[in-house]
Amino acid sequence: MSELKDRIKSDLTASMKAREKVRTATLRMVLAAISTEEAAGSTQRSLSDDEVTKLLVREAKKRREAAEAFDKGGRVEDAANERAESEILSDYLPKPLTDEELSQLVAAAIAETGASGMKEMGKVMKVVNPQVAGRADGARVAAEVKSRLA
Repeated sequence: MSELKDRIKSDLTASMKAREKVRTATLRMVLAAISTEEAAGSTQRSLSDDEVTKLLVREAKKRREAAEAFDKGGRVEDAANERAESEILSDYLPKPLTDEELSQLVAAAIAETGASGMKEMGKVMKVVNPQVAGRADGARVAAEVKSRLA
């Protein structure tokens, strides 16, 4: 079992004892998503820390998008709940990249691949994505790559 999943389980137990409703519900939701992912496919498997991190990134993104939708719909309380869940999920994600760090990674990837135009954006993204996994949004990475290659 992955260390991250173990940490989430122990934090769930602690939050239940402390009667933290939002944290408990969020961690239960994450563990349910992990279990669903592990059971998906033809055979049962155990997720690695990287796979759990990808799942957490996906869940955090869902929460951010839901909060924005609730804000647009005038449902302030629901938006606040989604943001609270997103904050809890961010505790389990790696530290996000700064703009400068992302820029350096993209510049290094462009130098490594020898890309010179927009047609070679895919090559650069293939090199950069594993390095930024869980630490930067894909749209943000793509925008940086586009600005560098343009």
